Amino acid sequence: MQIYNSRDKSYKSIISAIATNEKCKFRIIVPRDMKCCGACLAITKESEQTAYYNMFWAGMCGENFEYWELHFYATSPGLYFYHFELDTPWGKSYIKNAGEGRGELNAFLPDFQQTVYDESFVTPDFLKGGIMYQIFPDRFFKSNQEKKNVPTTRVLRKWGDTPYWNEEQMNGIWNNDYFGGDLKGIEEKLPYIADLGVTCIYLNPIFESHSNHRYDTADYEKVDSLLGDENDLKSLCKKSKEKYGISIILDGVFSHTGCDSRYFNMYNHYNDVGAYNSKQSPYYSWYKFINWPDDYHSWWGIKLLPEVIEEDESYRNYICGKNGILKKWLKFGIAGYRLDVADELPDIFLDDLRKSVKSENPNAIIIGEVWEDATNKFAYGQRRKYLLGEELDSVMNYPFADAVLDFVRFANGDSFFNSVMSIVENYPPQVLSVLMNHIGTHDTVRAITRLAGENPDGHDRTWQFEHNTLSKFDYLRGVSMMKIASLIQFTLPGVPSIYYGDEIGMQGMKDPFNRGCMAWDDVNDELLKWYKRLGQIRHSSKAFINGDFEKVYCDGGVIAYSRNCESDSVLVAINNSNESKKIFVGTQWDNSYSLFNEICVDGFITLPPYRYTLVSKQNK
Repeated sequence: MQIYNSRDKSYKSIISAIATNEKCKFRIIVPRDMKCCGACLAITKESEQTAYYNMFWAGMCGENFEYWELHFYATSPGLYFYHFELDTPWGKSYIKNAGEGRGELNAFLPDFQQTVYDESFVTPDFLKGGIMYQIFPDRFFKSNQEKKNVPTTRVLRKWGDTPYWNEEQMNGIWNNDYFGGDLKGIEEKLPYIADLGVTCIYLNPIFESHSNHRYDTADYEKVDSLLGDENDLKSLCKKSKEKYGISIILDGVFSHTGCDSRYFNMYNHYNDVGAYNSKQSPYYSWYKFINWPDDYHSWWGIKLLPEVIEEDESYRNYICGKNGILKKWLKFGIAGYRLDVADELPDIFLDDLRKSVKSENPNAIIIGEVWEDATNKFAYGQRRKYLLGEELDSVMNYPFADAVLDFVRFANGDSFFNSVMSIVENYPPQVLSVLMNHIGTHDTVRAITRLAGENPDGHDRTWQFEHNTLSKFDYLRGVSMMKIASLIQFTLPGVPSIYYGDEIGMQGMKDPFNRGCMAWDDVNDELLKWYKRLGQIRHSSKAFINGDFEKVYCDGGVIAYSRNCESDSVLVAINNSNESKKIFVGTQWDNSYSLFNEICVDGFITLPPYRYTLVSKQNK
C-alpha cells in the first residue's frame, strides 16, 4: 500500500498543474500502527514562508491503514513545493518525494512540486489536436520565381548538394551558401503538406539576414530577398489557411541581431546609422557595449550576433509597440511566433510581447524554445514564469523528444513513463494540449540518424561528414525505429511536429548536415505512407485534442498507455523487445476497434517482437 502518489488520482484529484482558486483534494494513506494523531500539508510558495493546512481523518482503508485528507487551493500563481507532516507518539514524521510521484516516510527527501497558474489562462484552440510541420525555408523547395535584389556575397548552390561544412569550402565565411528555397516553393507544396494531415507550418526565420539560417536578423521589417517578398508571405498565409486549413507561424529572434544589420551596421551596408557607427544612433541603447565600438556582448561569444538589451524601452517599443514588428506580421495573416532562446528573454520583454500579440490576435500562439521542464526553469539568476498565464502558451517539448527516442533505442519503459509523467504532472492542461512535440529540429541530429546511427557528440565535422549516411542495414533498422518513435510522438499529449524530410527518411548529423535540401527525388515511400496514416489516426479521435494520459502497462521495452476523453478513448501498446509479449490492458478494451492487426481478447493484447497496435472505443 502506497502512502502517497502524486500521479494517482486516488491520492491527488488533479494530476497536473492547478488553477488559482481551483480545489485539489490531497489524500494520504497512513499505516494504523503509526498511531497518527494529526496530519498536515506543508506547502511553500517559492520565496515565501511555509503554510500549514490541517488534514482530517477520513476513515479506515482496510484494517491496517487509514485515510487523511484535505482540499487545498492557492490564491496566486507561482511555483509551490509541498510535503506532509504526521504527528505520532514518537514525534514528527515526514512524507516526501521519492521520485516517480511516490511518497515515502523520509525527512531527507525533496518536496513535491505543484505548479499553480492563473485561472484566466487560456491557450489557442487552433493548434489543439493538430499536426505541425517545421520548414527550414532555404532547403524545402525552390520555385521558378525570379530572385531579385540578392546580395552578391551569397553563394548559390546546386539543389541537393551537401551544405558547406568546413573552413576551406566556406573560405572563412560561415553559413553563406544558399540553395534557393523560397516562400513560393512552400506554397507550391501545400498539397503535399496537407496530405500529411498538417494543420500548422512553423517557418525558421524568414526576415532579411546574411546567413542561410537567418538567425542573424538584418532587418525585421523585410522578408529576405531570396525567399520572396511581403506579397509572397501574404499569399502563402492566405492560401494555406483558406484552401487547406493550415496556419503559419514565424520564428521570432529577439535576443540578438546580426552585426551586418541596419541596427548595428558594422560593415556600412545600410543607410541607417547603426550602433556600431555612432553613439548617437537611435539603436545604440539596444546593445551591450563594453568598449564601443568593437568590444560588445554577443550571443554565446559569436561576434556576428551582438546581443540586444531586451529591457531597453526603445527596443521593446520597436518589437512590441502599437506599430511594432510583432503586429506588422500578424496583420499579414500569421498565426503566432516561436521564440528563439526564450530563456534569454527577460520577463518584462515577454510580458510586453504577450500583450502585443494577444491584443492583435487573441488566438495567436506563442511558443518558447525551452529545452528543459519549463515550469521550474531557472535562468539568469531567477525562476522563470513562462507557463503561469502571463508569457508563453507553449514550449518546444525537448523532454518528450528525449523520452521517445531513448525508449526506442534503449527500451526502458520506466524511464519513458517517468519523463512523460513529470511533464504531465507539472504543466497546465491547456499547455499540454499545445506542446510542440518534435523528435528532431534544425538544432538536433536527424531523428533516423539519432536512432540508428552513431552518436556524434565529441566528434568534429569531418567525422560527422564521414558518418553522415547510414549503412543499408542501419537505415532499414532506422525506418522501423522511426515508425515506433513517430507512433508515440503522434499519440502523446501535445501536438506532433514533423521536421521537414523526417517523413521521407532524410538523414543527417549535426548542423549543417541536418539541414540538407528536401530530397524530393529520394523518398522512402514506406515511411511517407506511414506518416500519412499517422495523420489520419491523429484526426480520428477527440482524445488526441486534450484527452487524459494514463499509464496502463510497463515491463522493460513493453508499454501501453491510453488517451481518454468524454467521447472516446484510444489505447497504444508497443512491444519494443525481441520476444513476443502478452500484455494485460483490461477487459474494457475487448471488442475495441483496432487500427492494426492485433486486438484485445479477454483483456490481453499479444504483440510480436517490435510490433505495436492501437485500439479505440467509444465511451458511453
